[in-house]
Amino acid sequence: MPRYNHGMTARECYHCKQWIEEGDAHDCWTTTEAALTADLSEDLQEAWQRLRETAAAFGEQRIYASHSSIMFSRKSCYFFVRPKRTLLEVCVFLGRIVKGPQIRRVIQGSKSKTVHVIHVRHRDEVEPPFTDWLEEAYEFNARKPVTTPRSARKTADAKHPAKARRAARRTGSRSGRRGR
Repeated sequence: MPRYNHGMTARECYHCKQWIEEGDAHDCWTTTEAALTADLSEDLQEAWQRLRETAAAFGEQRIYASHSSIMFSRKSCYFFVRPKRTLLEVCVFLGRIVKGPQIRRVIQGSKSKTVHVIHVRHRDEVEPPFTDWLEEAYEFNARKPVTTPRSARKTADAKHPAKARRAARRTGSRSGRRGR
């Protein structure tokens, strides 16, 4: 650990690159749940509390603040909340597309997940089917990703050799290359 001339030890903050003496309080990364929800109206505070309690009741998970969002994570994030001045923007990761009047928009997040954007303005909106979707996302997040067995990949490689060669080049694998 670097030392100043007067013998005190210091460290460099990962975020702001400022040198902090040992024992000094330093809080450049002030994002916390409390900081993100402090300026919410009473209705939004109540909606936030109900939403947090509902999600926490699903089981073991990690709830943490990151930038302007509060993340709910099991193996990976299964939903997050962006507290805004007039609403809570909730983004839920599901394995299917859900339709409902609460859903503002749906975004294809990856091959297996879709992001459902929901706006919450009052605690009474934190009820089924919305809470059912949250629980479905929690359960979906715990599943192992679907992988193709080796035998099926070899069959697919035989049907599409050019595709197999491109995939092998991307991964650095030798399978799918002929004559080497």
